[in-house]
Amino acid sequence: MAERLRFNRMELAGSLGDLGTLLPISIAMVLVNGLNPVGLFFSIGLFYIFTGLYFGITVPVQPMKVIGAYAVAASLSPSQILASSLLMAFFLLLAGMTGAIDLIKKLTPRAVIRGVQLSTGALLMSGGIKFIMGTSKFQELHQAAEPYLTVQSLGPVPIGILIGTLGGLATLLLLDNKKLPAGLAVILGGLAAGWILGARLELPENGPMIHLPEIFPLPFPGKVDFSFALFALVLPQVPMTLGNAALAYTDLSREYFKENSSKVSNRRVCISMALGNILSFVLGGMPMCHGAGGLAAHYRFGARTAGSNLMIGLVFLGLTLGLGDGILSFFNLLPMSILGILLVFAGAQLALAVMDLETRKEFFVAALILGITLASNLAVGFITGMVVAQLLKWKKLSV
Repeated sequence: MAERLRFNRMELAGSLGDLGTLLPISIAMVLVNGLNPVGLFFSIGLFYIFTGLYFGITVPVQPMKVIGAYAVAASLSPSQILASSLLMAFFLLLAGMTGAIDLIKKLTPRAVIRGVQLSTGALLMSGGIKFIMGTSKFQELHQAAEPYLTVQSLGPVPIGILIGTLGGLATLLLLDNKKLPAGLAVILGGLAAGWILGARLELPENGPMIHLPEIFPLPFPGKVDFSFALFALVLPQVPMTLGNAALAYTDLSREYFKENSSKVSNRRVCISMALGNILSFVLGGMPMCHGAGGLAAHYRFGARTAGSNLMIGLVFLGLTLGLGDGILSFFNLLPMSILGILLVFAGAQLALAVMDLETRKEFFVAALILGITLASNLAVGFITGMVVAQLLKWKKLSV
């Protein structure tokens, strides 16, 4: 059994690997939807620490992307988002405690899981490229490729593309370097670039003090909020969460950590996500989950133990307690193109999991899920893949 906790440069670099997924959605849900920034980032930090200590290996923490994307696009109220957190917690507890998730696992062929991982990886890479090019919804919302930088171009070259190109080259050069890990170098370089190019850290006006999160800082959702959240947010999110954040994540965790991931079962992962969403509901944060993409990001940039969880968790807790609402200005020091680079490499790592498929039918199912995901969404791709994979067991059908 390998050591559970390791604290070094590689673990620190790996702990930062998933910021490209985590920060844009969480910041947008604070600015657009009015979620409580102290409660949101404090709950992220606690979730990182508790899950890392319990599972004993690197565990990702991510926003629920279907809920997050729709909430930001439609400018939903905090009460509607909180209602979705509590309802997701209910569904995940039900799936975990009844063992329904194990039945879903038995019915899910390997090709479907790989298709979910391939699709998630492709979405991450596409999202990362959009961040570098300045065409993501978050950047369009701010009408700027690098919303927090005063310098937007260097001659005819957009500054985001320049930073992204340099960050990509640095990542390629340092990805397997243990003395100067790529994730750490890219994040520190990004923070420095952000400061030099005009982004500024806003310190609390009242001077140094501890900013503790409030319990229930936002109004409790009403019946209308719960009914809206159920149909508009939760039902579209559930298949994606079960497919990517439970089945695909558990499978990838076992592939990466072997016997050290013995605690990572589909039941425990569902219950873990349920408890995380209850915590988020109480503190006024966003719906959270684990995810195969997040794990691929942490692992590719060097995370191998629960030490990475403690490091990034303590970073979030320390920044939240020290800066309060000003934590947003700290994260705004990171250029969007740097977050894009993290997404591109994390997505590539996850998409390459498809390489262990063997038959033409398996590759067809994975490719079909990818195509449907790009045309619609991952939930529809997962459900369709399940149906097609079962049909292709019939020997008379060929591809």
